[in-house]
Parts: sequence; C-alpha cells; structure tokens
Amino acid sequence: MFLFDVEGIKKEIEDIEKQMSDPSFWSDLKKSQELSKKQKALKELLEEYESLLSRCEDLYTLIELGLEEGDESIAEEVEREYKELKKEVENLKIRTLLSGPYDKNNAILSIHAGSGGTEAQDWAEMLLRMYTRWANDKGFEVEILDYLEGEEAGIKSATLLIKGPFAYGYLKGEAGVHRLVRISPFDAAGRRHTSFALVEVIPELEDDIEIEIRPEDLKIDTFRASGAGGQHVNKTESAVRITHLPTGIVVSCQNERSQIQNRETAMKMLKAKLLDLMMKERKEKIEDLKGEHREAAWGNQIRSYVFQPYTLVKDHRTNYEEGNVNAVMDGEIDGFINAYLKQKSAS
Repeated sequence: MFLFDVEGIKKEIEDIEKQMSDPSFWSDLKKSQELSKKQKALKELLEEYESLLSRCEDLYTLIELGLEEGDESIAEEVEREYKELKKEVENLKIRTLLSGPYDKNNAILSIHAGSGGTEAQDWAEMLLRMYTRWANDKGFEVEILDYLEGEEAGIKSATLLIKGPFAYGYLKGEAGVHRLVRISPFDAAGRRHTSFALVEVIPELEDDIEIEIRPEDLKIDTFRASGAGGQHVNKTESAVRITHLPTGIVVSCQNERSQIQNRETAMKMLKAKLLDLMMKERKEKIEDLKGEHREAAWGNQIRSYVFQPYTLVKDHRTNYEEGNVNAVMDGEIDGFINAYLKQKSAS
C-alpha cells in the first residue's frame, strides 16, 4: 500500500522555515545550504503530489459527468488520462523511496568490458547506448568523461556523468556485472557466446564534501585523449589518470579542454569512489580501506540479457524480467530500477 505522509512533509517544511527565520541560521553555511536544499526538494515533492491529486479529482468529475449524460465519447480520453496518471503515481511512489544521503545527486556511471575481447567490448558499448538512451528519455544531460575504444569494435571502458534530479538514486542499483548471451556477430562459425561487463555507479559529490587524500598516496599520469571531445584530442596530453595507491582505485578524465580541468574532475571522481568504498566497508578513515575487486565474469552477474535461443532479460536479485530484449537495450529499464528500489525499501 502506498502511503504519502502529507502532514508529515508539511510539518517538516514548517520546521525548516522556522529555523531559516532565526537570525543565526546562515552562520553555519554548510548546514543552512543542506536544509535549504531539503526544503526545496520537499516542496517539489508536495507540489507533485497535490498536482496528481487535483488531476485525479478532475478525472473523477469527468467520469461522473459522462455517466450522467450517457456520453460514451469521453471513454478514450478517460482511459488515456488514467494510464498517464497511473504511470506518474508509480513514479511518485518510487521517488519516495529515494531517501538516501546522495540519492538526489547526479550520477557518475562507468562501464568496463570483461574478459572476452571484441565480443565483451561490443557488449560494453551496447550498455553505454542503453544507459544513454535511458538518460535521454528522462530528460537528463549526459557527458562522456572518459572513453577508451576497443581494438576492433566496441569500448574497453567509458565513464558518463548523468545530470538530473535523483540520477544517482535511480541508477545506484545498476552497479554490478551484466551478462550477455547471444550468437556473436564476430564469430564466423555462428556460435553462441557469453560476455560480461562491469557497471559502477557513484554519486557526483558537492564541492563542500571533505575527504582527506594525501598527495603521496596519488600517482598522476597524463596522456593524449582518445575519444570524442574537441580539437585538442590526440594533440596534447590533456587527459589525466589518477591512481590511489592504498586502495588501487583508478579514475581518469579526458572530456575537459585542459589538463587542469580534467585533473579537477578526476579528483571529484576519486573522492566519490573513496566515499562509496568507505560507506560499503563502514570505515571512517581512508587508510583503513582495503577495497574490493569485483571481476566481470561468470558467477558475479546481477542481470542476464539473453538474445538466443530465446529473448529474456532477468535480474537475479529481484527476479524481475522482461521478454522484449530490444526494448530494454533501447533504454526501457525502469521496470528493473523500480523492482530493485522496492526490494531494498522492504528489506
């Protein structure tokens, strides 16, 4: 059952407004900014709920009017509005589940081809297209921060910055190994192949998030950019790769025009990865981190995409599945995202 605590949200907004009216409120800039953002998000959520409620009342009135006058011509309009409302109510339900500390943030999504050469690299590029299509359908902005092409086809790895409200909250459950089963277009014998790719998702952090990183723990390399990105590509060593030696975490950025900008973006990515690792390992200090290497291979998959001998996409955590694999590859993954978020909220 979907419960929306309207009075609780209104009271929380009022409490924040009372705090904001205190002359000393802005003396703690960090706290005041956090509360202001929270108030804005709560107001938007309440406005969305009230708008849906108003549309439901209008639809009910339209149905009553049609019944009273025996007008069957409104049936198509009623059905269309009902389907749209049902979809938006479901989206609102999911939004209420996105209450994590970084769920509202933009998302940094990385894709790495597993073992398997060209076939795995092609699979990684297919996932890149899938997530890009999903983000575009949501009205999100997509930036390619890093891109490493495969030798013959596909990509070895790519990192996207997906900008939009709750982008990280929606995408956090996509992290893990994704498995493909199909007849390989790169196999002259037409045999069925199994390929893997690893997806990593971290939130883009605000500039005020403080994580102490010692300069001596960093190895910084520069190289020539290899992907799409402007006239500087392959002409200057503007791309930056940073390795955090204690944990082995590697981040790179080649999207920006200058080496300085790429370094700043790479450092933001490193901070986000370290914070994510600290939360997973429940550690408070970077020096206590061990890190975890998850191989993109058999046995670690969170989801399987089967093209042959039948078509099926199945999530092994929630058991949610879709038979239209082409629609999924075109970005229709909300069913998987929603099933994961519902499962996590119930656990």
